Amino acid sequence: MATGRKGRHRDVKKGPHRPPGGLEAVFGVHAVRALLDRGERPRELWVQEGDAGQRLAELVEAARQGGARIQARPRDELDRLAQGAAHQGVVAFAAPLAAEGEASLWLRLEAWPDAAPPLLLVLDGITDVHNFGACLRSADAAGAHGVIVPKDKAAPLNATVRKVACGAAESVPVYQVTNLARALARLKELGVWVTGTAGEAEASLYEADFAGPVALVMGAEGKGMRRLTREACDTLVKLPMAGSVSSLNVSVATGICLFEAVRQRRLASRATPH
Repeated sequence: MATGRKGRHRDVKKGPHRPPGGLEAVFGVHAVRALLDRGERPRELWVQEGDAGQRLAELVEAARQGGARIQARPRDELDRLAQGAAHQGVVAFAAPLAAEGEASLWLRLEAWPDAAPPLLLVLDGITDVHNFGACLRSADAAGAHGVIVPKDKAAPLNATVRKVACGAAESVPVYQVTNLARALARLKELGVWVTGTAGEAEASLYEADFAGPVALVMGAEGKGMRRLTREACDTLVKLPMAGSVSSLNVSVATGICLFEAVRQRRLASRATPH
């Protein structure tokens, strides 16, 4: 793309324009790239003044081709907008993310191929947006097929979640259900084994079977799963804790549990004759 003085793109305009109403800020290179890869086109893209336009030339061009208005903004303005988040010199403004409904979840599971058993993450009472975003990031890294959250006592799918998730909020389907215990019962009817995590469980995480269709349920740090959620689980497992602390941050525990599922599934895949 042609550039002007000091390496600034000619299509990058400066001005007092404010973020378009009703849109949400998406911070950082990974989150913005995931937004574009998903097929969403931000209405506006802010790029940090200086050499950021050249460093992010490919990203800027993709957004511009999608119809985004490109603006150069001083770093302190991006810092204020990001409120401490690492924006990496780029902020996109796009329509807010929305969780999918229960109907989408049931339709997808009913048509699920037998060769690829679903791995679902269920979050019960996770209200902190940073934990939610980190859980989504772990779910994406582990290849989870979706994340299920209740309508009540759940973190919103907002800009902070998108930033913490580093693009995972755009790539991992999030399903919002009205009644979590009832949704877990429906999962069992569809052949999904529901495994909950609880500190007082007798079985270890490493004794659980994650090779088949499974939904892993994580409760809020400290409080754990709610009673009805716990009762809806097929089995409960715990992380073996060898040190002096009694529990881990929920996003850390989620990553450990999901990658145990990944380990078991890879072993099962290798053992299956082709």
